[in-house]
Amino acid sequence: MKLTLEVWRQKDANSAGKMQRYEAAGISPDMSFLEMLDLVNSRLIEAGQEPIAFDHDCREGICGSCGLVINGVAHGTRKATTTCQLHMREFKDGDTIYIEPFRAKAFPVLKDLVVDRSGFDRIQQAGGYVSINTGSAPDANAVPIGKEEADIAFTAAACIGCGACVAQCKNASAMLFVSAKLSHYAHLPQGQPERMRRTRDMVDAMDAEGFGNCTNQYECEAVCPKEIPARFIAEMNRDYVKAAITEA
Repeated sequence: MKLTLEVWRQKDANSAGKMQRYEAAGISPDMSFLEMLDLVNSRLIEAGQEPIAFDHDCREGICGSCGLVINGVAHGTRKATTTCQLHMREFKDGDTIYIEPFRAKAFPVLKDLVVDRSGFDRIQQAGGYVSINTGSAPDANAVPIGKEEADIAFTAAACIGCGACVAQCKNASAMLFVSAKLSHYAHLPQGQPERMRRTRDMVDAMDAEGFGNCTNQYECEAVCPKEIPARFIAEMNRDYVKAAITEA
């Protein structure tokens, strides 16, 4: 395959960036998107040019590091797929592919396609602790949890914190991410003692980081590689109101 890449290049956080064109020839349809970028970077290095900076880690679709906006869609147009699991067979020979970093005020660009997502870390840190003594692994039946509740908790826990929801939302809302982290605990008995405080503190931290409000247009749900449902946002909002009333 021969492709044309339009890639966002930005020297550092304080520099202006721009799109730059690269010709990528000899691309195998079986390559992942990141492997394609690896090949492009190898050729840039051989030519004495600066390689394209991008985040990656596990390359197994579970770490959330590989966030790129591909042809205007976070992680690309293939549903329920991270960038690292997107393969070049999704494109056609001769295609032009536009590659950009996640765009959000709360995700400032550090270099090229790398953004600072540490705001997510601070939101989770604001959630604090779980007061239940977890100790060693308990007996499987020691804490009865209904299957429906367990399934909901597992669905929420699938969030990998990639930030695609923020990148796709026109308000750069982090509500899907935050609500998933909250619902993970809200549907388990271990998460009940601090449930209201956790919700209040994490939502307040989200607002302080500069993320916007939900648009109710479900862009977040549409691009989430783990298909986290937007209904968790409503649950989070209800808990936040309860927390506010409790404090009053």
